[in-house]
Amino acid sequence: MFNRLNGKEHRISLTLPADDNGLTSRKCPDQKCNGLFKVKFGTGLKGENIPCHCPYCGCTGDMSDFNTPEQQKYIESVAIRYVQGIVHDELVRWGRQIERSMSGGFLSAKVRVSGQPIPLHIYQEKQIETHVTCEKCTLEYAIYGVFAFCPDCGSHNSLQILNKNLELVQKILAFAATLPDQEMGQRLIENALENIVSAFDGFGRATCVAFCGKATEPEKAKGISFQNIIGAQTNVRTLFGHDIASAVEEGQWETVNRGFQKRHLIAHKMGVIDDDYVKKAKDPSAIIGRRVVILPDEIAELTQLLTMIGKKFYESVNK
Repeated sequence: MFNRLNGKEHRISLTLPADDNGLTSRKCPDQKCNGLFKVKFGTGLKGENIPCHCPYCGCTGDMSDFNTPEQQKYIESVAIRYVQGIVHDELVRWGRQIERSMSGGFLSAKVRVSGQPIPLHIYQEKQIETHVTCEKCTLEYAIYGVFAFCPDCGSHNSLQILNKNLELVQKILAFAATLPDQEMGQRLIENALENIVSAFDGFGRATCVAFCGKATEPEKAKGISFQNIIGAQTNVRTLFGHDIASAVEEGQWETVNRGFQKRHLIAHKMGVIDDDYVKKAKDPSAIIGRRVVILPDEIAELTQLLTMIGKKFYESVNK
C-alpha cells in the first residue's frame, strides 16, 4: 500500500494472519463462485507476481484479488493506524515548533497531542475440510470437497486423488489377508471393489467437469457417469474424442468391465448373479443364482488397470 504523506511516499508491508497449520484464507473474486480456500505461503511456486487460481472454478488473478472481506478490513485497519501514527508524529513536531517559536517572548505556549491508536480488525480463520499438497508444484492448500485446481500452478488434482484412493485399496487388501475370519476378509475385499469403482467414478466425473471446455458439448460432458464403464467409454469417446479403453489391451479391458459388473451385483443384487450380469460381464465361471466370486488378485489387477486408464485419460484432456 502506498500513501503520499508529508511529501513522502510510504510503503506498508504486512503478513496476513494464518491458522494453526500455517494456512491463510483466500476467496475467489468471481461473484458466481466466491469459493473459500486456503494456501500456505512459502510453499509452491517461487518468484514474484505469480497469479492465483481458484481451485473450484479456475478463475485466475493477482493474489491480492483473492483477499477475503475480513482480510481487507484487517489491511485497512493496519493502514489507517499507520497513517494515524504519521499524523500524530507530525502534530507533535508542529507543536514543538510552535513552542520553540514562542519561547522567551511575552507569550508562551504548550502544545499537547493526545490520542489512542485505532484497534486493529481481528478475525479468525475458518476450518476447511481437505488439506492437499500439489504433486506438481508442492503448494500446500486446503479446500472444501476433494477435487480442485492447484491455486499456484493451476493443475487439477483429480489424478492425484485417484491414485491415493487406489493406494488405500491396496492397504485394505493387505489387511484383509491377515484376518483369521474368512467371512470378514471377504467382506473387506467386496468393500474394496466398491471403493475402487467409487474412486474412479469420482475421478472421471471431476476430470470431465474440470476440462469440459475441451468437449464438443461441455454441458453433457459435466454429466458423464463412470459407474457404468462401457457407457463412460462411449460418452468420453463421443465428447472428448478419447477412448479410455486404449490404455489397456482388449483382454484387460474385459477384466475392467467384469470388475465393474461385479461391483454392480454387490451394490444392487446382494452379489447374486443374474442374466444381465452373464450377458455383460463375459464371465465364463458365472452361474445364474450363485453368488459372484471376487478374489484379491483380481482387485489388485483392477487397481493397476484403472491407474493406467485414469492416467492416459487425464493426460489426453490436459494437453
